[in-house]
Amino acid sequence: MKAWVVERPGPMASRPLALVERDVPEPGPGEVLVRVEACGVCRTDLHLAEGDLPPRRPRTTPGHQVVGRVEGTGERVGVAWLRSTCGRCAYCVRGAENLCPDSTYTGWDADGGFADYLTARADYVYPLPDDVPAERLAPLLCAGIIGFRALSRCDLPQGGRLGIYGFGASAHLTAQAAIAQGAVVHAVTRSAASRRLALELGAASAGDRPPEPLEAAILFAPVGDLVPPALEALDRGGTLAIAGIHLTDIPALDYERYLFQERTLRSVTANTRADGQAYLELALAHPPRVRTTLYPFEEAGRALADLAEDQVNGAAVLVKT
Repeated sequence: MKAWVVERPGPMASRPLALVERDVPEPGPGEVLVRVEACGVCRTDLHLAEGDLPPRRPRTTPGHQVVGRVEGTGERVGVAWLRSTCGRCAYCVRGAENLCPDSTYTGWDADGGFADYLTARADYVYPLPDDVPAERLAPLLCAGIIGFRALSRCDLPQGGRLGIYGFGASAHLTAQAAIAQGAVVHAVTRSAASRRLALELGAASAGDRPPEPLEAAILFAPVGDLVPPALEALDRGGTLAIAGIHLTDIPALDYERYLFQERTLRSVTANTRADGQAYLELALAHPPRVRTTLYPFEEAGRALADLAEDQVNGAAVLVKT
């Protein structure tokens, strides 16, 4: 089979990915073999390729927003970021399996969906409908799920004012979920195309800064320099949730200016299977408008390079031709 691997992590200009031939993997106990139909391209894949996210194994195949078919049964499933947890630790027992110290991840600890096939734990895949195009389903499996988790972490009150910093794959799905709940959404992004998309999807504003104090905010852009202005834009008692797995360094924070008046700064760490199931049930019952930029499977490097240059409007998806 064909698979993309991270040959030498580095800037996309150095071409860190290589397309190789590999044997079709053998599923282990409790695993299924999935034939890939489409795979979303996440900023986490870019962090792995460029070395911001340290590789956990050599020549890993990225990709954790996978739509495919289980070999032998034909069942359509989604394979997401969370691959396994121990099921025994205090975090797993209390329902916080996203914090499990022994958790593993698709496309980081094990080969992911930038390939013809991958294996996955049967109890960690999500059943998906047959009548929705794969390229529309793929972004739901990380961009959607992580955005949903971030929305719960930012403590947005009913009908509240939400700021969204960065407006890519996850943000454009999260904005729709928040607006559906009655929120007033303000998008903060430099991209003219992203600003147009935000307004098209119902955002109240899209610009360099929110026009009114915010009750909650989510930072999707992996830029630590945005943390101080995002905190400063919060009203008293507001919460900022940082949604990415990687963030550049945060500048020194002046306590009185940025954190006083009970402003809260939170991280978002992966997701639980319950998060995934809840979001997918919501998204399939009330489908969001999924804006995608499609790339042939053979152009995975170009997809990541475009993502690095902020040239993707919405979600990038690799599709089999």
